[in-house]
Amino acid sequence: MKLLLKNLLFTILVPGSVAGWIPWILVRESGSPPARRLLLAAPAFAIGIGIYAWTVVNFAVIGRGTPAPIDAPRRLVIEGPHRCVRNPMYLGVLAVVLGWVLAFQSLVLLAYLALVALAFHAAVLFVEEPALRRQFGAEYLAYCRAVRRWIPGALDGRCLAGRCPVRSDDAASACRRRE
Repeated sequence: MKLLLKNLLFTILVPGSVAGWIPWILVRESGSPPARRLLLAAPAFAIGIGIYAWTVVNFAVIGRGTPAPIDAPRRLVIEGPHRCVRNPMYLGVLAVVLGWVLAFQSLVLLAYLALVALAFHAAVLFVEEPALRRQFGAEYLAYCRAVRRWIPGALDGRCLAGRCPVRSDDAASACRRRE
């Protein structure tokens, strides 16, 4: 229960701000978008929220942690959307911001989306990846060789079909079921 509450609190404070409160503040004076734009934006919102939720559940259940750096997963999470791309949680948040862009057709939101994407990329390159290399060593390096950072691979469904993306013999432990 404690882990669930920590994940909810983080989600409300961080992605909730980046993908919810800040975009709303940027366009709140614009009024409501027309229904046709909301229909256009709905898939981006749904996909983004779904991917984010899936990764949070995996961080809690498989990794026994949260997305917060102060309580990061204790096990390397390479299941679910992490089989296709190394940073699905960030992509989920970006998809939600893209939903705002599509709904409001705002250049300010488009610039915000680009800024958030650059900030995520910098955080991944300079903070997260070095920390994961230190924490998980060869297992993480093998995962990096097998799965791309931002562009999903094997979009035909094979990456989600239950086969481990890490094929290297030196990191066979990455594919073992975690109990």
